[in-house]
Amino acid sequence: MSAVAALTVTALLTGVRTAQAADTLLSQGKPVLASSTENGGAPAAAAVDGNSTTRWGSTWSDPQWLRVDLGSTAGISQVKIIWEAAYAKAFQLQTSADGTTWTNVYSTSTATGGTQTLNVSGSGRYVRVYGTQRGTGYGYSLYEFQVYGSYATPPPTTGPGYVMANPPVTGVVPSTAVPPATNPPTTHREFQMNCSVSRGNLNDDPIVFPNMPGASHSHTFMGNTTTNAATTVASLKGGSTSCITPGDKTGYWMPTLLNGTTAVQPVGRQTIYYKSGVIDYRSVRPFPEGLRYVVGSPTATLEDFRNHPGAVEGFECGDLSFQWDIPANCVAGSQLNVRFQAPSCWNGLHLDTPDHKSHMAYPVLGVCPASHPVAVPMIEFKMAWPVSGNMSNVRFSSGRGYSFHYDVFNAFDPPTLAALVRHCINGGLQCDPRGFDLYKPDRGAALNENYELP
Repeated sequence: MSAVAALTVTALLTGVRTAQAADTLLSQGKPVLASSTENGGAPAAAAVDGNSTTRWGSTWSDPQWLRVDLGSTAGISQVKIIWEAAYAKAFQLQTSADGTTWTNVYSTSTATGGTQTLNVSGSGRYVRVYGTQRGTGYGYSLYEFQVYGSYATPPPTTGPGYVMANPPVTGVVPSTAVPPATNPPTTHREFQMNCSVSRGNLNDDPIVFPNMPGASHSHTFMGNTTTNAATTVASLKGGSTSCITPGDKTGYWMPTLLNGTTAVQPVGRQTIYYKSGVIDYRSVRPFPEGLRYVVGSPTATLEDFRNHPGAVEGFECGDLSFQWDIPANCVAGSQLNVRFQAPSCWNGLHLDTPDHKSHMAYPVLGVCPASHPVAVPMIEFKMAWPVSGNMSNVRFSSGRGYSFHYDVFNAFDPPTLAALVRHCINGGLQCDPRGFDLYKPDRGAALNENYELP
């Protein structure tokens, strides 16, 4: 979607006032990205969750920034910043049409923290606070970053690119409950799918380029054996699967790994986890049939990948770990591994959206945001490729290592998925593809020895 760049702007700090009557809080619950995060307890999304007890915290260096995507071009009239003790002494407020070229709408070098309500004038789809001098020896820490204004054209919720859930899931309030302690303690709430490559080196992507064969970069497909550009829910349900669990006819795919011009495919069954991404694992519901989304982006920068709101352990091989790009060398005989987590909060309304992401969100400190209140399983890819030694020519079909991403098109047999979610995730177990927890054998399994419902 194109947007009008923010131009000719003035900004004055005139003290605290309420937003103009026509102005709306635009930023709450919107996608947010930060230059860094201090730790797992201070994610970027905490600055736009409407909760003044959660915060975003950066690493202890200059400069740092936090950026919110409003979803559509808006006129910006006011920005409210609620700083924690670690504030910015010098910072700018900036707007952008594309998230790349920025225009200042406010600048100061004498801020003293606390709550700042800034009257500004500008427009753009993206708004960020860009800190250049910290007020303390710590990083930058924000309880809330609130952008007020009005849309030139509000982000649509129906029309081309929107696939509506039928029926929608409404009236859900995100659970803030903490499950009671168990003895022995419950430390895992998950089950595995073990799936091998079903199709390789196919330049199709039925989510991003539906009915356009050959339009995408090369993908490696797992799970459903029929996935191609023309894939639909019906075709997936009618297909077979490379997963050990026959009921999992979901289509999973990711960019093909290349060593020079030679495709390298994972060998054997790979692990696709279905986990709880929220604290109250009892509130997780099965995916609706036909839900589809993309995790990550082929256009991501190294910073985007490293600071992704989903847990990214990056690449590893041999003794190397937490590499944000494919390592230059891997010990001979080792494998290249990556782990990457998907969002696990659904808006309850759409099975897909034009950007293939907006209907999904990441939890904020273990709680789904109000905009995406339905907790669903959190997918985590754990992939391994048999490539080692000199890795200088190893890349993905989408580009550098940090362009790694993957797609999920759900076609799991609903009763089978429901049984696994109920027994393993809601039940606080660490299950294999049968729904059996080796450490708690007395709890039994969700599926029989053929990985099917009994």
